[in-house]
Amino acid sequence: MAISKPDFDYIAQLARSQAAIVLEPGKEYLVENRLAPLAEREGFASLELFIGKMRSQVVVNGLHHKTIDALTTNETFFFRDFHPFEALRKHILPKLIEQRAAVRQLSIWSAACSTGQEPYTLAMLICEHFPQLRDWKITIYATDLSPTVLKTAEEGSYSQFEVNRGLPAAYLVKHFTKQGDRWNIKPELKKNLQFRAMNLIQPWPMLPPFDLVFIRNVMIYFDVDTKKMILKRIRNCLLPHGYLFLGTAETTVNLDPEYQPVTFDKTVAYNLAKK
Repeated sequence: MAISKPDFDYIAQLARSQAAIVLEPGKEYLVENRLAPLAEREGFASLELFIGKMRSQVVVNGLHHKTIDALTTNETFFFRDFHPFEALRKHILPKLIEQRAAVRQLSIWSAACSTGQEPYTLAMLICEHFPQLRDWKITIYATDLSPTVLKTAEEGSYSQFEVNRGLPAAYLVKHFTKQGDRWNIKPELKKNLQFRAMNLIQPWPMLPPFDLVFIRNVMIYFDVDTKKMILKRIRNCLLPHGYLFLGTAETTVNLDPEYQPVTFDKTVAYNLAKK
């Protein structure tokens, strides 16, 4: 049975208020596909009864949080889009290493990290190409709204299909161990990573100043005001020499004039405009 308009409107409003996810009319199929399995797992005979239960509860609770979790898009893979990581390797990290030589530390934020492929990619890139950083303090903060995917990220255990997506074979052999049908990240690669739950549209926790911020392929789901708010908040924790990376379909242009795009070969990053 197709979701009713009142039920869809309720879910759309919930998604917008809790996670800034915009569900326009025409996305009913997505809501049905994401929530029907959840309703069944929670013991409801139909999606209608499941949503009815949520609508009857004034306070946002566990069912609402599980619904938002189910609605979030968690598509990711190792070395996604490739070119941003080449820009890091060839241009940005060498420059940052020179600039940060006196303090010997780098802080990186992988926001909306999903199941963890991005922060582990960053860790592997640093390990493979910048051995001079082994005695530096390197911190990679990995955050996500979804507790489900964040748990997967922290565990660092992936299927054969997942490691086949973008991960060079040499990296797989060096940085993973095989256990049954799973590939597990080695402990030494995890040592610089910190995983935290974080909702980008809620008040942010205290964050350190960052040299690099990756918030890729997430703001495409937000409206203009939410994008502006997030970009402004990032400015407050991005070091003057730092760089921001967005997804290939995302930009700061016409959203925040304080950022300026910088082109590196086949990718664009953003830094704070010099005053």
